[in-house]
Amino acid sequence: MEFLMLDWLGTPVWFWMAFLGIVVALTAFDLGILHKEDREMGIGESLKLSAFYITIALAFGIWVYFQKTADYGTAIGTDLTMKYYTGFFIEKALSIDNIFVIGLIFTTFGIPAKYQYRALLWGIIGVIVLRGIMIALGAALVEQFYWVLYLFAVFLIATGIKMMVSSEKPMDVSQNPAVKFISRIMRVTPELHEQHFFVRVLDSKSGKMVLAATPLFLALVVINVVDLVFAVDSVPAIFAITTDTFIVYTSNIMAVLGLRALYFALAAMVHRFHYLKYALAAVLVFIGSKIFISDFLLGGEKFPPVLSLAVTFGLILGGIAWSLWKTRGTETAPTH
Repeated sequence: MEFLMLDWLGTPVWFWMAFLGIVVALTAFDLGILHKEDREMGIGESLKLSAFYITIALAFGIWVYFQKTADYGTAIGTDLTMKYYTGFFIEKALSIDNIFVIGLIFTTFGIPAKYQYRALLWGIIGVIVLRGIMIALGAALVEQFYWVLYLFAVFLIATGIKMMVSSEKPMDVSQNPAVKFISRIMRVTPELHEQHFFVRVLDSKSGKMVLAATPLFLALVVINVVDLVFAVDSVPAIFAITTDTFIVYTSNIMAVLGLRALYFALAAMVHRFHYLKYALAAVLVFIGSKIFISDFLLGGEKFPPVLSLAVTFGLILGGIAWSLWKTRGTETAPTH
């Protein structure tokens, strides 16, 4: 019991374990009960399940408030809760940008809709681990070298400006280094084998059964690689909001958890969020600028967390509303 009360990275061990327990329970419930059988998810079910995950994330933020308030007082509890919600909304908005790429990956590998949810679910499990590693490394760097935050800030501002002025080229998934590496070191079947990531096939030379990866496994690997690329933006963004490792990790994972549910609803209308990237670019510039404003203009005073949340939410909501308005009347998504 004493171990559970120990402080780890500014938060009691039991709170960390409770959060991980929630993640495991949600994943088991999703995979073992809701989607025990592989099937295509409709838009209505996708929106309902996404709303459920968002509700869980918002409710967890309330728990964070009460727990942090009990440990550190109302002022710090409120501050960390606002930062949790800010990080959650930023990561959720950035996740929308991932959906086009995920759809492109599934299209490239010819993954039917009924198997896409399973690949996304295992992809999320990989994200939980990989994001944890990235956040741990980032927290260690910031703790030892505070000036790393200035590098994060400059990177975010530069990334935001680049998003505003440049047009991105479609990703060529077939040229992904991970795909080439796997294809070089092991056999890959040209066709799917239902929901299986690996199967045994007959080797024509040796006459023996050998292990081979399927296109579903390749899609899973590329999804995780792409998430690492996108995390290069999102992880510095949340560190620019707060250096509390618990808030950084939980807000990130809570946003990503519902991504697989949201995918099926947004994949059909992702083309209508064209102008959202400009709002996201403005958010990245704003978040990056906050560090310099706090340290050099406010004399080290913290940027008001409520104002930060309001600006972030307002920009994202404005980007979504403007995109939907400008693309009204568009019925179908363009084919890849």
